[in-house]
Amino acid sequence: MKTTPMLDVREGLAGGGEGRSHPLGLPGGRPAMNAITQNERQALARAVLEIDVNNHAGVMSHVVGLFSRRAYNVEGILVMPVGGGDTSRIWLMVNEDVRLPQMIKQVEKLEDVLAVRRHGADHAVFERMEEFFRA
Repeated sequence: MKTTPMLDVREGLAGGGEGRSHPLGLPGGRPAMNAITQNERQALARAVLEIDVNNHAGVMSHVVGLFSRRAYNVEGILVMPVGGGDTSRIWLMVNEDVRLPQMIKQVEKLEDVLAVRRHGADHAVFERMEEFFRA
């Protein structure tokens, strides 16, 4: 039975690697096939959806579930009651995609959605929230 060399994260391929390691454990410093760099991640276009909804149990689940059922990733969620608490505002950070205009139309059709506004990824709500999560 022929065996193949084991992958050693510290030294590339055991028994013949060049000794250069990669954080993902690939020999010769090569990145993984699906790995993207931080710059590529930041280059992905994003949008912020500001959604006013009636405030009651299950509304956020309905809104986010719409995205989930269509395999549309939500990168960030923030929800707060507005005014006296009869309504809430949901902010969703999503990736720009050719499907986004259709997603917005479907969100607008939900019974408890009062309004939907689309903003750029630099919207202040997520810019300020990032400060809380920085190390």
